Amino acid sequence: MSEPRPNHRRRRSASASPNSRANRNVSTIPKKARLMGPSKEEVALLPAFSGVSPDQVIVPATEVECKNAVDEIFRAGIAGFDTEAKPTFRVGQKSHGPHVVQFALTDKAFIFQLYRSECEKACAEIIASEKVLKVGFGLKNDHTQIRRRFGLALKHVLDLDQVFHKRGYQGQIGVRGAMGVVLKQCFKKSKSTTTSNWALRVLSPRQLLYAANDAYAALKIQEALQAEANLDQRPPVNSYK
Repeated sequence: MSEPRPNHRRRRSASASPNSRANRNVSTIPKKARLMGPSKEEVALLPAFSGVSPDQVIVPATEVECKNAVDEIFRAGIAGFDTEAKPTFRVGQKSHGPHVVQFALTDKAFIFQLYRSECEKACAEIIASEKVLKVGFGLKNDHTQIRRRFGLALKHVLDLDQVFHKRGYQGQIGVRGAMGVVLKQCFKKSKSTTTSNWALRVLSPRQLLYAANDAYAALKIQEALQAEANLDQRPPVNSYK
């Protein structure tokens, strides 16, 4: 039979205090998980995004063609949106872009070359309108150039990077990552085309198709999000100043 132990009174350690336990419990509550978009390698394994075909790419050149394009975009009320600019390669070199502005509808894309005064006027009308929702990625960056080129604010826009950020994705997911997440397809972007001269008077077929599908992909992603009810019926639309 063991001898009884002395009835010593244990001192409560600081770590055992009620407040300490509460703090410890709070610290162990898991934070909301931050999601990551698929890597380039993962996206490359997915089926290719078909996009629009060359015969669905329209390049307005005359005043009448620009007016018809604007009217069709206004009737749609929503368009995939993006801009392209001649790249700068030297430190301190200023960009005079955008040189191209593109709007995509469900079955076609319009490519406006801004060296044409008719195209510049048409784009300004759409950009400043509250009646056409412009859907794209990283639109705050586009707004900077638009403000400098047009002297206008980019109004009534839905930046899908912000939509994915609210869903828990880190940073800017971009069109390629979003395409992989939502449509499970690979959106191929050629660096040589991305950094090509967008100020050319005659754009190559590859440039036209690239520009068209940049805008078209954004619209398709928005439509897919809406169909999945992952995007509110009244999405977080912004207007830049």
